[in-house]
Amino acid sequence: MIMRSLIFSLITILLGSSAQAASYVRSNERPPAFPREFRGAWVACVYNIDWPSKPGLSAASQQAELRSLINKAAQYKLNAIIFQVRPNADAVYYSRYEPYSHWISGRMGKSSGYDPLAYCIAEAHKRGIEVHAWFNPFRALPNNKMATSSNHVTQTNPSEIRNFRSYKWMDPSSNFARQRAINVMTDVARRYDVDGIHIDDYFYPYPELNKNKTPKQIFPDGKSPSQRRAAVDTFVRDMYTSIKKVKPYLRVGISPFGIWKPGVPRGTSANINAYEHLAADSRKWLVNGWCDYMSPQLYWRVNSDQSYTRLLSWWRQQSESSRSKRPVWPGIATDRVMSKSDPGRPASEILNQVNLSRTIGRNWAGHCHWSMKSLLQNRSGTTSLLQKNVYASPALVPPMTWMNGQAPASPTIAARISGNSVSVSWRAVPGASKYAVQTRYGNKWYASAVTYASGANLGNKPSAIAVYAVDRYGNASKPTVITLR
Repeated sequence: MIMRSLIFSLITILLGSSAQAASYVRSNERPPAFPREFRGAWVACVYNIDWPSKPGLSAASQQAELRSLINKAAQYKLNAIIFQVRPNADAVYYSRYEPYSHWISGRMGKSSGYDPLAYCIAEAHKRGIEVHAWFNPFRALPNNKMATSSNHVTQTNPSEIRNFRSYKWMDPSSNFARQRAINVMTDVARRYDVDGIHIDDYFYPYPELNKNKTPKQIFPDGKSPSQRRAAVDTFVRDMYTSIKKVKPYLRVGISPFGIWKPGVPRGTSANINAYEHLAADSRKWLVNGWCDYMSPQLYWRVNSDQSYTRLLSWWRQQSESSRSKRPVWPGIATDRVMSKSDPGRPASEILNQVNLSRTIGRNWAGHCHWSMKSLLQNRSGTTSLLQKNVYASPALVPPMTWMNGQAPASPTIAARISGNSVSVSWRAVPGASKYAVQTRYGNKWYASAVTYASGANLGNKPSAIAVYAVDRYGNASKPTVITLR
């Protein structure tokens, strides 16, 4: 609150010498609803997929790379970054539970000299972008040859670790492993100004398969598939309720494998059986409302045996027919455009999938790109195509209508003119975390900005300005509208 007041004062001071109060009147005009859509991108630290470019860079270099990445996300008009903070029982932030990640500092347990998560939040919020902290719940190491620090779980609790393929894995059937994952997530929820908590598809690790699609390896826990599912169900339910007790407005997201079971929906084939092999009954979690959004990894083409369209329709039907009505925001494999895994995939496939995510079913629109690096690379012009066709204006993240949030009061706003440009400012509204700004030129309204700050520069003088206050649940106030003379 103090920081926002300071920002408001700073805007006033900076504009005071060169700007003058605009002539305007309050208006009862009601602009069209501000656009709503979840536009996310995963930012992976493991193996330095998205950030940083390599381990051990200086703090200044890491910050410069992250700042550039967030600037691009704002330029593309994304509104959420899913930022990986726990790749393998380590921390991309200051943690009392787990060591600093070697993917950042170059050596597990060594500080990177700053707090990457805090830095990410500060830079993203400056640009109106949400940050969802992404955790891998049970992976201890992606490679059992990796050097560890003395306070890593493989050293402190070796009896809780299982070897599987090249991994070291915390046993999900263990009360210790489940509670540890919940502890680190609630710790971040409590201490950081994140907007969401997110987990991925690694519950039990992916096995190698025989030709008949049976696993070559069995996870060494002595449990049956149904016992494993029960353990993971317990974890997901307890994770959700625990996070909501800390901060009920945090969005809890889950990104499971995109096919619940092979053959579901009819005509869908899959080698991996997430229900059996990964102990992931993700449909149950969605239907029971144990998440605030689900992003199944629908990484296949529209026209394939794992049809994106067929799968997205099925997932959204599951939610729409349930009591929970949680949104399904599909994961889209932007990184497969002209890739080795799918060499002929054109940029138009991604544009088509984004458009389908807006039209299939009755849930709130949204989607998430795997991953941010592919957008930065603009593969075959994918990002340019998205900017031109579907990301022309900013959007607010949809509201959590199942929560008991109450819309904040409308803001009190003021406008100033400097040359041909207009700026608008406001004082912080109790209960609001961000603000949305619309402008009218002639008879047409445009979505102009989403910001956590106390003002916005709008460019050329509009005919009218509307500002909404938005709370942490996504509820928006009635707009305050002014007409400029």
